[in-house]
Amino acid sequence: MSSSKSKARECAVQALYQWQVSGDSLSRIHDYFIEQEFLKGAQKSYFYDLFHGIPAELDVIDKTLAEFVDRPVEKLDPVERAILRLGTYELIKRLDTPYRVIINEGVELAKAFGAEGSHKYVNGILDKVSQKTRAAEIKARQQKRK
Repeated sequence: MSSSKSKARECAVQALYQWQVSGDSLSRIHDYFIEQEFLKGAQKSYFYDLFHGIPAELDVIDKTLAEFVDRPVEKLDPVERAILRLGTYELIKRLDTPYRVIINEGVELAKAFGAEGSHKYVNGILDKVSQKTRAAEIKARQQKRK
């Protein structure tokens, strides 16, 4: 992951993980990421949208995820939960980003931060979420390939 949006996703997953585990406030975690210069090279506006948008849409995100995961969302590994929430948020809210990019970025985040093999789980879940949330985009892509 080398683009500024990829870096924003990486930072957002780390900040979401911190929020989930510590219960600290979003603003405090956000300030910490700025103070520590973790956002260097990241598209800061994209990070802000992800990090503040996901908690604001948590009910919708978790309800969507609950249809496809094999256990309650709160019981997912915290790293996988952060990655899946991020990917689901993007699939629902960031229609300017192609679904394949979102899935691929989620897989790369799982490879970088998740347990061994978690990228397969993340790939499978985000693929199912994309089929629900981006059906028209998927169909159009399939039509192009014919």
